[in-house]
Amino acid sequence: MLHPVMFEKIIGQVHKQLHSLTFYFQGEPYLNPDFLDMVAFANARNIYTMTSTNGHFLNKENSRRTVQSGLDKIIISIDGISDETYKEYRVGGNLEKVLSGTREILRQKEQLKSNTPHVVWQFIVFSHNEHEIGSVKKLAREIGVDEIKIKTAQIYNTDNGGDLIPTGEKYSRYDVSGKSLKIKNDLRNECWRMWQGCVVTWDGKVVPCCFDKDAHYKVGDLSSGNFREIWHSPSYNNFRQSVLKGRKDIDICKNCSEGSRVWS
Repeated sequence: MLHPVMFEKIIGQVHKQLHSLTFYFQGEPYLNPDFLDMVAFANARNIYTMTSTNGHFLNKENSRRTVQSGLDKIIISIDGISDETYKEYRVGGNLEKVLSGTREILRQKEQLKSNTPHVVWQFIVFSHNEHEIGSVKKLAREIGVDEIKIKTAQIYNTDNGGDLIPTGEKYSRYDVSGKSLKIKNDLRNECWRMWQGCVVTWDGKVVPCCFDKDAHYKVGDLSSGNFREIWHSPSYNNFRQSVLKGRKDIDICKNCSEGSRVWS
């Protein structure tokens, strides 16, 4: 887990240029006991903060601390509104915990008279939950979340994932007309992510974007390096140039949503 000492060191290097900070990458942020302290640290430096959670840790104490931390936005994953559909993707999850956690954080916002965090429900559409889109929107209005986002799914195995694709074409990132899935993306040699931001892993590795899920394209290490030097380093600039020359030749770009419709 990201240690607060490293976090504060990184923020100390970049806070004057940093406008927003996303507290999630391939994991559950609330598992880190220092998570909300780090949010408060960033918030005190006028950095916009957001996170995404499975919603299982939003008890009364965590919800209250979340509001008090100054977190600006929280995305809560709710990929089904019945036990059967929810557990199809969220294996081992508990839908009731997500619903009660959502209600709790909304209750704490009201009690503390706070406008933040902006509470978003995120619903990823698959074939097994597609029929619940209307119902999840209705439930979101009833509970009082600030926003409901309907998201297309990323399929990791494009040679064998057709059964997960919803029937409604607008809810899919992929064309299923061929033998394997083909992302609806012409893979133009451009990507705003290369100049907008990056991902820092729990142990300080710097990778170009969130599609590098295994930190294969490491361009620097903040446990020993300086962010400004890494950002302008030959290794980082070489990767940017490779994107501009041939994005289709980079494996993490082949299934990337850049150029595709993600939100419905």
